[in-house]
Amino acid sequence: MKAKLALENGVVFTGESFGAEGETTGEVVFNTSMTGYQEILTDPSYCGQIVTMTYPLIGNYGVNPDDMEGTHPHVSGFVVKEYIDHYSNYRAKESLGSWLRKCNIIAIQGIDTRMLTRMIRDVGAMRGIISTVDFDEKTLLEKVAKSPRMAGLDLTRNVTCLKKYEWKSVGPGPSELPPDAGRSLNNNPRFHVVVYDYGVKRNILQRLARYGCRLTVVPSWFSAEETLALNPDGIFLSNGPGDPEAVHYAIENIKKLLDKKPIFGICLGHQLLGLALGGKTFKLKFGHRGANHPVKNLLTNEIEITSQNHGFAVDPESLDKSQIEITHVNLNDGTNEGFRHRELPVFCVQHHPESSPGPHDSDYLFPQFIELMIRHSSVVA
Repeated sequence: MKAKLALENGVVFTGESFGAEGETTGEVVFNTSMTGYQEILTDPSYCGQIVTMTYPLIGNYGVNPDDMEGTHPHVSGFVVKEYIDHYSNYRAKESLGSWLRKCNIIAIQGIDTRMLTRMIRDVGAMRGIISTVDFDEKTLLEKVAKSPRMAGLDLTRNVTCLKKYEWKSVGPGPSELPPDAGRSLNNNPRFHVVVYDYGVKRNILQRLARYGCRLTVVPSWFSAEETLALNPDGIFLSNGPGDPEAVHYAIENIKKLLDKKPIFGICLGHQLLGLALGGKTFKLKFGHRGANHPVKNLLTNEIEITSQNHGFAVDPESLDKSQIEITHVNLNDGTNEGFRHRELPVFCVQHHPESSPGPHDSDYLFPQFIELMIRHSSVVA
């Protein structure tokens, strides 16, 4: 079936549909990971975005229930060079195409994704539309022009849980590491952590649980007073989609929690923490999305290869250096990848230490959070 992808700069690509029928709009971005398309598709942080994979062959290992990072795909659309329908993997349950059709995700193949990626790198992330029902380029571009821009959007409300719940680990997934000395067994958690769900990935919850945490997951709008009433040992601020400055209610809640409990933030949680501490965020030209981004740990001078997915960043110059210490920097463009408070038990990173997909270089951040809770609580390690 024929499909078209139209961009707000007027460029239109013609390809073939391999997902659901219909029409979808979103911000067109690219991800450089060679594998992990199912984790990418189900990552809530991609809400509102049409994801282009730069690796040319997608679908060859199918999909399975274990590699889900959310309950369902969150992308607005999917773009690949060549889709492989005949998958080969002992873990696979069905093809990527049949799963996308079942989940009502529109996807296009057969376009020049190298050209598209270079265009995004030059121009920046753009609004776009994929359609299998309307092939008139003029009307497609009119629809793109009317679609919302990512800046100013609060998309956390689209992906957060609707009420608090206790996370029950479903056991080790394919990215699970063996427990090392000092980790608690999952059936005897030592710490109670409140997880703010701005679009949390399942593997983040798995890692926290594996390190001995009992998790209460709460909606993005859950008040600071309600959180403190749960008497947690620590607070985790999750990843999520959209513009951090638009999530004003989360920023106000974080301000009230800063000097109360140890706090660890990842991705959007990192950005919200920066805003709560008086900093500013800005939109990146085309974002960081992939599984091989080099980050320097300024505390150890070591280089970590990291998994990333974000379109906004914290401006390090906007942070009060008398209170905030920069801990990580991106070696590709020098943007901020992490900081910690000099007095309060608060730290965060922009990249994903749970790395699903991706390397596990930054997994040490989870036990770092555990040590912070040990030092600031009455829990006996």
